Amino acid sequence: MNNYLKALRNMEKDDLLNLVGLETKRTAADAVVPTLTAFSVGVLVGVGIGLLLAPKPGSELREDLRSRLGRGEANTPATGTFSQSAVPAPPRAL
Repeated sequence: MNNYLKALRNMEKDDLLNLVGLETKRTAADAVVPTLTAFSVGVLVGVGIGLLLAPKPGSELREDLRSRLGRGEANTPATGTFSQSAVPAPPRAL
């Protein structure tokens, strides 16, 4: 009997719960953290592969991105330039 008590004292919580057919309660973080980790690793690997396979050297690629982003800001229309012709007329009542 003394050996059984020693064995029970040395068991971990999960082993003891498993012995009686139960398990510990899982939290939302138990599912979210591995998912976010896998997503983050995938993003980092994708960015790395994209940079390795880029057709231009890094300095040229950065300069190209700067020029494209700069042009994109200059080409955006100002606020309040909404055209009335783009709005369809409301349906008429019968």
